[in-house]
Amino acid sequence: MHSFWRCTAFAFIIGVFPPTIAADDAWMNRVGNALGKSGSAMPDGVYRVGLPRSDLKVTLDGVDIKPALALGSWLAFTNSKNHGMVMGDLVLTASEVNPVMKKLAEGGIEITALHNHLLRNEPFTMYMHVLGRGDPVTLAATLRRALAESKTPLDASAPSAAPPASAPLDLDTQAIDESLGRKGKVNGGVYQVSIPRAERIKDAGMDVPEAMGSAIAINFQPTGGGKAAITGDFVLIAKEVNPVLKALRDHDIEIMALHNHMLTDEPRLFFMHFWANDDAKKLASGLKAALAKINVAKK
Repeated sequence: MHSFWRCTAFAFIIGVFPPTIAADDAWMNRVGNALGKSGSAMPDGVYRVGLPRSDLKVTLDGVDIKPALALGSWLAFTNSKNHGMVMGDLVLTASEVNPVMKKLAEGGIEITALHNHLLRNEPFTMYMHVLGRGDPVTLAATLRRALAESKTPLDASAPSAAPPASAPLDLDTQAIDESLGRKGKVNGGVYQVSIPRAERIKDAGMDVPEAMGSAIAINFQPTGGGKAAITGDFVLIAKEVNPVLKALRDHDIEIMALHNHMLTDEPRLFFMHFWANDDAKKLASGLKAALAKINVAKK
């Protein structure tokens, strides 16, 4: 989001040419085998693989960051009769950035952004957004070689400190849903809410739907006593940037970063990452005020 959905931090979808989508999911199994980590079939023929950095013990302002809050690397693949694509977001430590980038460049995978999503976190993490075109199995093999230059866990059997996805949270999630106008879900001890924009988002002529990183991602991690740490990113067009920034700051929600994730997106998008640790209902009210400045999709 992002953060895990946007966290987490993206893949192009094939909505502009659905008739050519592969009829079976055998290619997905091959991609999982080549990458060394299996994923899940998503809408519109997308195969998404989560790669949470459960190996990292990251803190920010005294909060132990769960992978689902802001340490969720992910990759999403598409396949057609003619070609495939991958797009994603890799969470890396500073020492991992250049070795991973070198392998990606050698394998023909593009870097579309490199930046922070958080501030003051220890150890400090960087976020590398990637794009590749071609055979999805070949792309997965290239990504595996690149990820081998990091300590990103690829072993599905590796232990995780995160609670089961269904474990109850110390949060009034109903109040959060009512404030944000969307129902979230529990993932790895974090309450995640995804809110799509109203526009049809494209990059290089391809549709980029909600699950591929074009939606606003808001994550709540309980910190006790009705409080929560929040992070994620607002997906904004240019005229929304400063009104949203002001709404967040008026509610004591800190801006951590403002940048692109894609290179040829239409409309041009800006991603605003945020942070606070306070009463969850108070924070939800502040996020609601920011959402009122954005052209979000109707429910």
